[in-house]
Amino acid sequence: MKLQHSTDSPLVRLKDTDLTLEDRDQDIRGRKVIDRDGKEIGHISSLFIDEAERKVRMLEIRAGGFLGIGDRHFLLPIDAITKVAKNEVHVNETLERIVQSPVYAPALVEEPITQGHSEPFYGYYGLSPYWGDGYMYPTFPMSTEENLLHDHSHRVTD
Repeated sequence: MKLQHSTDSPLVRLKDTDLTLEDRDQDIRGRKVIDRDGKEIGHISSLFIDEAERKVRMLEIRAGGFLGIGDRHFLLPIDAITKVAKNEVHVNETLERIVQSPVYAPALVEEPITQGHSEPFYGYYGLSPYWGDGYMYPTFPMSTEENLLHDHSHRVTD
């Protein structure tokens, strides 16, 4: 049986909606992002959600700069997460690969983010897009302390 997902639902920042995460302790915004080699990339500044399915689809990673000057922003599909820990989110990419990813300049991109805008990120990272046939929402290995406190869902509620 193939699962069908919304193909035209744009992605919006969670903070720009009336939705919240089911469990506030699972909010990964502000956590450090660690690459597969253990290098710090930056921190998660925003979560982009598919309002129709109420699921987080993309992470916005903010890196570098000082007081917001000279910083860079990167979009990374949530499917790249390999582990969620108390203060960190680990991803299966390297810092170097993320730095070379398609350009994301929040000031120049009109929101909400459409499928056409997010497609290059899925292609670049070799990940199946959430609107594709057979797509399965990822589960995230969590640290022991996180597992004791929470389930793995990143669903959002009213």
